[in-house]
Amino acid sequence: MIDLKILRDHFDLLKENCRRRNCPVNLDALKAVDNDCRTLQREVETLRAERNRLSKECRDNPAARDQVKQLKTDLAAKEEKLSQLQNKLFQMASFIPNILAPDVPDGLDDSGNVELRKVGTVPTFDFKIRDHQELGELLDIIDTQRGAKVAQAGFYYWKGKGAELAQALFFWAQRELVKRGFTLFMTPCAAKERTLFGTGYLPFFADQTYQLKNEDLALIGTSEQTLVGYHADDLLDAESLPLKYTAFTPCFRTEAGSYGRAAKGIFRVHQFHKVEQIIFCRPEDSVKYHEECLANEEYLLQQLGLPYRVVNVCVGDLGAPGYKKYDIEAWFAGFGGYREVTSNTNLTGFQSRRLNIRYRLPEGTGFVHTISATAVTDRVLVAILENNQNADGSVKVPAVLQPLVGFDRIEPRTR
Repeated sequence: MIDLKILRDHFDLLKENCRRRNCPVNLDALKAVDNDCRTLQREVETLRAERNRLSKECRDNPAARDQVKQLKTDLAAKEEKLSQLQNKLFQMASFIPNILAPDVPDGLDDSGNVELRKVGTVPTFDFKIRDHQELGELLDIIDTQRGAKVAQAGFYYWKGKGAELAQALFFWAQRELVKRGFTLFMTPCAAKERTLFGTGYLPFFADQTYQLKNEDLALIGTSEQTLVGYHADDLLDAESLPLKYTAFTPCFRTEAGSYGRAAKGIFRVHQFHKVEQIIFCRPEDSVKYHEECLANEEYLLQQLGLPYRVVNVCVGDLGAPGYKKYDIEAWFAGFGGYREVTSNTNLTGFQSRRLNIRYRLPEGTGFVHTISATAVTDRVLVAILENNQNADGSVKVPAVLQPLVGFDRIEPRTR
C-alpha cells in the first residue's frame, strides 16, 4: 500500500509510475474517492464536536437534548457512508504498485534486467556435460516420477545422499545467517488471506497460491509471508530496529503458465525449500539493509564455490510490491547459462502499511520498511550438482558442506 499523500501531493509522479508498471488503476477515480472521503471525514468530525458540545448542555437545556438526538442520527448516517467510502478507497488503492527506485531499469521481462557484475569462474569440462535430471537419476538422489505418482507433476523427492546434502545446505545457510545477527524461526506453512494480502501476494499473485478448501488459509509461497505477518498490528520500539529474521520452510506455488526447457527437472516446481532473510528497519536504513542482504547472498554462493552474476531487475520483472530488486543468477553447467537462484527486494513501507506495522517516533509513529531476500533454495543445490560433476557422473561436495554430510563426493549408484 502506498502512502496516499503521494496521490494528493505528487499525482503526476504516481501516474508516471503506474504507466511504467503497466498498472490499469484509474487514478482520477481514486483521487475523487479520496477527496470525497476527506470531505466527509471533516463533516463527521464537525458533527462529533457539536454533539459533544451540546451534550454538556443537556441537563439545563431540553432543546439541546433534541438537537443531540438529531445529531446522533445524522452522525450515524454519515459515519456509515464514510466507512463505505473508506473501504472503497482501500480496495482501489490496494491495486496500486509500489513507487519505483530511481535506478530501476526499463524493460518488459527478465531480458531487460541489467547486469551489475559477474563473480567467479565458469567451469569448463572435457566430457559431455549432464544436466541435473541426468545426474539425479545416475546418482539416485532425485526422483520426479514418484513425486508425480504420489502428488502430481512438479513435486519430487530428494533421496539418499541428495537429501543429506540438501539438509546440510539449508542448515549451514541458517547457521551462517544466525552468525550475522538473524533470529532463527520455524514458522507455520499456511497463512490467512489478510497475511497474503498484507505482504502483497494478494491480489497481485493470486494465481500462484494454493488455497485450502473451506478455510481462510493458503499454503505459503515463502516464509516472507509468515515472518512479515508476525508483526501485523505491532508498534515496535525504534531502539529494537533493525529486526533480522530467518526461517527454512517448504514453499508452495502453482507456477501457472510455466513450461518449456527452462521449467524442466526440478528448477521450477510446485514445492521447493527455501531459507529466507527478512529485515524490519527504519525507512532511512532500508537501502543499507537491502545491500546487506545482497552481501549475505553473495557470501553464501562464494563459500559454495558457485560462479554467479548480480542483476538489477527491470520494471517488467519486478513484482508490484517492490521498490527495487536484485536477482542473483548462478551458472548452471548443464543448462549452459545463468539462472536465478536468489531474489532480494526492498519493499519500503508497502507491506507495513497493509499490515499496520509501525514504530515509535518522538513525534508519533511511522511505518517500518521491510526487506525480503532469499538466502538459498533447492536451485542452489541444482547448481552445485551441475557445476561440480565429474566425467564418471560423480559430484564433488563443496568443502563447507563436507563436515556436515561426512562425505566429499556423491558416487553413481551401482546397478
